[in-house]
Amino acid sequence: MQAANRSMVVLLPVYQPGHHLPTLLTELRAAAPGCRFVIVDDGSSPAAAEVLRQAENLGGTVLRHSRNRGKGVALKTGFRYAEEHHPGVDVICADADGQHSVADIVRVADRVAATGHTVLGVRRFAENVPLRSKVGNTVTQVLFRAATGRGVQDTQTGLRAYPGSLLSWLQTVPGERFEYEMNVLLEAARAGHEIEQVVITTTYLDENASSHFSALSDSARIYWPLLRYAAATLLTPARATR
Repeated sequence: MQAANRSMVVLLPVYQPGHHLPTLLTELRAAAPGCRFVIVDDGSSPAAAEVLRQAENLGGTVLRHSRNRGKGVALKTGFRYAEEHHPGVDVICADADGQHSVADIVRVADRVAATGHTVLGVRRFAENVPLRSKVGNTVTQVLFRAATGRGVQDTQTGLRAYPGSLLSWLQTVPGERFEYEMNVLLEAARAGHEIEQVVITTTYLDENASSHFSALSDSARIYWPLLRYAAATLLTPARATR
C-alpha cells in the first residue's frame, strides 16, 4: 500500500518557520492526498504568523506553545494530539526547513506501514554534508553501538516514522529538547523495539544555517544520556556477579 492511498499524520515541529513550510505542505498534499498535517509552533515570534496562517489555509492543524519549550516537548505535543484525534494512525516526523524531500517522507511512510516498526530516514553523510555533522554522526554511531549493540547509521535524523501503536509510549520517553530523539532510540533498544532504516538524500541549505541546534549545549544534552546508558550497561554485569 502506498502512502498516497492511505491515512497518515505528518508531524512538523517548527520554530521561526520560513517559506519552505507551505511549499512542503503543498507538495506533500499532491503526493499523498490522504495525509494530515500537524504543525507544532514552538514559541515562534509574530514574524512567523503569516507562514503559519498559510499552513492552516493548506489544511494543517497548528498547535502553539506560548514560549519555546524545545523540540522534544513539541514532538510530544504532536504525538498527544495525533493519539487523541487520529488514533492508530502512523506518524511521520519531518523537518520543515527544506532538508527532507517529499519522496523520502513518502518512502519512510511506506516502510512503517509495511513493517509496523519505527523507521529512520538515515542520511548518506556524503560530500554535501557539513563537516560538524559528519564528525558528530561518526562519534555517536560508535558510542551508540557500544552502548546498545545496535548499528544506527544516523542517530540524529529528524525524519522518523512511528507506528500508531507507539504513540502512548513515545510520550513517556524523557527529554525536552534535541536529546529527546536520542532518548527515543535508547529506550527503544532497551525495550526491544525493532528499528528499520531507509537511506535518504538530505539537502543542506547554506551549511544548515536554518538549524536551531546549539553545537555546545545541545550536543551535551545528546551525549549525556548516551554516556549514562553506556555506563549503566557496563555496570550491570558487575553488579550481577557480587
